[in-house]
Amino acid sequence: MKISARNALPGKIVEVRKGVTTAHVRIDVKGLIVTSAITNEAVEELGLKVGDDVHAIIKASDVMVAIG
Repeated sequence: MKISARNALPGKIVEVRKGVTTAHVRIDVKGLIVTSAITNEAVEELGLKVGDDVHAIIKASDVMVAIG
């Protein structure tokens, strides 16, 4: 697979928690947990499970955190 994103972080899935329509996939990236919210359908299509080696691909324009 080739992708234009430059923020691709290799890691390992440590948790997949499905909701009604959306799943939260927690990825351990060198000790830092990155959480991705994707559809349950995407989890099934990709066959994601705990222990899988994956890449967290981050679109910088969508990463926002603020405090006080």
